[in-house]
Amino acid sequence: MSTFSPAETGEPAGTSNPAETSNPAETSKPAETSKPAETSKPAEAGEPAEAGEPAEAAYGFELPLLLFGGFRSIIDELHAELARRGHPDLRPAHGFALQAIGPGGATATEAGRRLGISKQAAGKTIDRLEELGYVQKAGDAQDRRRKLVRITPRGLEALSESAMIFDDIRSRWAGALGPVRLSALEADLRTMVPGETFRLDVPGWFGA
Repeated sequence: MSTFSPAETGEPAGTSNPAETSNPAETSKPAETSKPAETSKPAEAGEPAEAGEPAEAAYGFELPLLLFGGFRSIIDELHAELARRGHPDLRPAHGFALQAIGPGGATATEAGRRLGISKQAAGKTIDRLEELGYVQKAGDAQDRRRKLVRITPRGLEALSESAMIFDDIRSRWAGALGPVRLSALEADLRTMVPGETFRLDVPGWFGA
């Protein structure tokens, strides 16, 4: 419906209805002040950083201690499981010695050199392994002056069990961290570790 003009209604043009009073202009409502942005709550010590957030910087000495702690926890778990499987007397140094002797056998001098320890220190470790039934001493058919140390079937069994236990431990780490993160960790360590990743001279490095 269209509206009527003042002429059509008979009212003088330009006059307003006295009954209608103009409303005073409403005062504008002051704008509300914006709330300050909430600051993010700092992560408490020990809390993991949320996804996308950089991890809190650690002290330099923590890195070698964390790496050694990981190594120690794996080796402790290995020997606890070896004890349950019938090898309670094996020690970490024995494992390095068996690797130094190798499948082809070695003399005490050769084993000591690979372990970074003296011939006498290697001889003591070999004597203990012989007492436990993991190695045996024999002459070298090609050089009677050489006294070879060879790994016995019991020693080979312990090495085989160790390999399987290491696989089980890695699987548990993959379950806890996720296989992608664990593979990335291993790749990063291979990048940062110079030269050979598997060294047998740990006993000598520790001052044995």
